Amino acid sequence: MRTFDFAPLWRSTIGFDHLADLVNGLAQETGETYPPYNIERIGEDAYRITLALAGFDPAEIAITAEQNILTVEGQKVGKEEGEYLYRGIAARPFRRVFNLADYVQVKQATFENGLLKIELVREVPEAMKPRRILINGDTPQIVQNKAA
Repeated sequence: MRTFDFAPLWRSTIGFDHLADLVNGLAQETGETYPPYNIERIGEDAYRITLALAGFDPAEIAITAEQNILTVEGQKVGKEEGEYLYRGIAARPFRRVFNLADYVQVKQATFENGLLKIELVREVPEAMKPRRILINGDTPQIVQNKAA
């Protein structure tokens, strides 16, 4: 297990202490590969997570968005009928967790042809966007920064 020492960064940063927990958590992450997934950037502030869930029904999948964490869980319900001579399509329960950046929200989720697609978008509130403050001796005026 590898950990990182972020002590030198704390001298010049404020409020980034959660990054240490995030990096250490990634370093301890198991090599779980089920279910397989893709993460795509589909726009400047838009993303898509696609999970391959062959054999699952949409009712057997739960998607939960909470603060900066997106959790996708699946559990087959009911007993499978028939006797398998070979079973190559996994149907085991799973739990996949994705850490989301600030202001990333789930826009929609669709399930088609065994693929679960979760659309994400980053929507920064107006109050949090960069602003330019003019200096003119009077009361300060706040003007939206054109570059942002």
